[in-house]
Amino acid sequence: MLRSIPKLVRPIVRGYSSEAAPLGMCFALSEEQKSIQEMARKFTREEITPVAAEYDRTGKYPTDIIKKAWELGLVNTHIEAKYGGADLGVLDSAIISEELAFGCSGIQTAIEANNLAEAPLVVAGNDFQKKKYLGRMTEEPLVASYGVTEPGAGSDVAGLKTSAEKKADGSWVINGQKMWITNSGYANWFFVLARTDKTAGTGKAFTGFIVDGDSPGITLGRKEINMGQRASDTRGVTFEDVVVPAENVLGKEGEGFKIAMNAFDITRPLVASGAVGLARRAMEEATKYSLERKTMGKPIFNHQAVSFMLADMAMGIESARMMVYRSAYMRDQGEKNTWHASIAKALASEVANKCAADAVQIFGGNGFNTEYPVEKLMRDAKIFQIYEGTSQIQRLIISRGLADMATSGASALGGF
Repeated sequence: MLRSIPKLVRPIVRGYSSEAAPLGMCFALSEEQKSIQEMARKFTREEITPVAAEYDRTGKYPTDIIKKAWELGLVNTHIEAKYGGADLGVLDSAIISEELAFGCSGIQTAIEANNLAEAPLVVAGNDFQKKKYLGRMTEEPLVASYGVTEPGAGSDVAGLKTSAEKKADGSWVINGQKMWITNSGYANWFFVLARTDKTAGTGKAFTGFIVDGDSPGITLGRKEINMGQRASDTRGVTFEDVVVPAENVLGKEGEGFKIAMNAFDITRPLVASGAVGLARRAMEEATKYSLERKTMGKPIFNHQAVSFMLADMAMGIESARMMVYRSAYMRDQGEKNTWHASIAKALASEVANKCAADAVQIFGGNGFNTEYPVEKLMRDAKIFQIYEGTSQIQRLIISRGLADMATSGASALGGF
């Protein structure tokens, strides 16, 4: 019998927090975290893995699975207890994301998209906004969307064209088009980044808004048929004279870019943990197959060419997970984790792609066939290098961080 998270985890002070180890560095999960991991793993094994191929084939949105995950507390994990949430930390959420992505990263993305949409409210929302929009997420299994990317502006946030004009009564009118918006076909509300000052620099040109999904003037595009993660609902969204009340401005006018970027400090470790989950699935499938498949009179595992590929998978996965945990833990402790989150995201994304490609290679011809699970993993893995900031953007952040450390007189670049 699966138990829900709120019964497993003791209350903590704030959303996205976890207790520091009393004696310094510790690589062990707490008993609560082990329970969360066990529950998420069991849920994935029973509810996601058996149907992942079907959802990939049909592109059907996993409404029933999301509802079941919501009932267990595996969705909206970071919402504070006073708004009805489980009050989990980023590290706790990362543990869950890895397990869900092990079963299907498309389904995990549909669930994780809620965390991305909610993160701006977590970092900048006032009590009224949190009660109204985060509170409702704990009352029924709703989904929300993060609306930043546009047809002509992905990594180049400064190029966003969607605009918001302030009216005399204090309300705002949004016009523009967003693209590749996850969960948008089912979203109860959107976080939308819009340009509110045409003359200001990027840091002050944008404002964040909470937009109800049923607002007049919102038009949804068709569900995009993507290379992988097909259970995730991705669409274009058009905003045409969409009126947003003043009370739905997130933070202050002109702070939208800062809020959107701060949200990534929370969500990039979680996306990275999903990549780790996919990589682990690839390694486990390839290991089992290599122990069963025989060539030249022995299991192919006993051929060094194969066993070394598996060893490389393990090295990459364990290393990536440690970066995920470190960046998540830092955010939980209130430390600036942007640099480490970018390392975790870039590393885990590339480990996932390498592990999936090598798993297909180990399966040989079978790996190229849809009757086996690894071709799906290879298709699903690619997006980890693109969404939530491309691997190139992560390298830009990492390299600039090195320069900042060097010029500030740091005693060492990186490390502890």
